[in-house]
Amino acid sequence: MNDKIYVAKLGKAVGLKGHLRLFIDSDFPEQFKKGASFTTNKKLDLTIEEYNPNRDLIKFVDYDDVDTAKKLTNQFLYVSIEQTKQSCNLKDNEHFWFDIIDCEILEESKQLGKVVEIHRYPLTDYLEIKTSNDLVEQGFPKTFLVPYDMSSYILEVDIENKTIKTNKAYEILENS
Repeated sequence: MNDKIYVAKLGKAVGLKGHLRLFIDSDFPEQFKKGASFTTNKKLDLTIEEYNPNRDLIKFVDYDDVDTAKKLTNQFLYVSIEQTKQSCNLKDNEHFWFDIIDCEILEESKQLGKVVEIHRYPLTDYLEIKTSNDLVEQGFPKTFLVPYDMSSYILEVDIENKTIKTNKAYEILENS
């Protein structure tokens, strides 16, 4: 499942015609449309027959009654990285998390570490950085967090070269 991205969870069956509650965990709800395909954590391939965003209800092709729909309850929906790139439109300075992970964090001439995870908090997202070995040997913490804030901490994101240039991230590391 390494090339798959988790996007939603299926809830309980609603009504008698095969509808399920949908809990989206993606910044791109537009990918949930008729004809879109997903894979579940139980390796099922599902195609959307209809989706009602106002009621958060979804129905899949060949799941036409409550009994067949119930078999999908609590399963997770995944899409491929390719599907994501095709169906999700990014705005300026927006990037997919899978492109940000493994980027080197650079500040002036220092290599501070590498992005290992992204944490979502109510006000902003944070990059979890695994500190570079030479800095850890100098007594710095093994990991630290940098706000994903383009106005103060993130100067430039270069997905092609897997680098992120930062401002004040070294200060955060020093005070961690």
